[in-house]
Amino acid sequence: MRAFLFLFLLFPFIELALLIQVGSAIGALPTLLLVIGSAVLGSILLRVAGVATAWRAREKLSRGELPEQEILEGLLIAVGGGLLLLPGFISDIFGVLCLIPFTRRLLVNKVRLRAAEQAMRQRAFFDDQLARSGQFRPGASPPNASQTNATQANVLEGEFERRD
Repeated sequence: MRAFLFLFLLFPFIELALLIQVGSAIGALPTLLLVIGSAVLGSILLRVAGVATAWRAREKLSRGELPEQEILEGLLIAVGGGLLLLPGFISDIFGVLCLIPFTRRLLVNKVRLRAAEQAMRQRAFFDDQLARSGQFRPGASPPNASQTNATQANVLEGEFERRD
């Protein structure tokens, strides 16, 4: 966590140093035009990719499916567009990686796998705690399923209204 905080605080200085290096190599005006051009390109790509992702999510919702892939892609599109709007070349590189469909899908799949692994670790820890307390054995059903104990029954009570 400290390394991330250190890099987060160091990032603006690295961006500024790179801008100065590029500016001294190609000149101030071309560097400024590159920074402004990347911001314009980022806003255009953000709009186009965001609308396409929203349409795919809407199609999945109309089929009755949960659009988790599209939600995560939409989040990466927003992050990528925001990074492109920031002045600097390093943030532009990461922004473009978030906006390219191929790399965006790779990042989303990696995030989904990591979230699934984390959920399995948490569930194993929870099952282990229940087994230690003697409430039930992992892999077995609770001893008395008719009890309304919140740790043993997976029942959600509530009301719903169907609107067609």
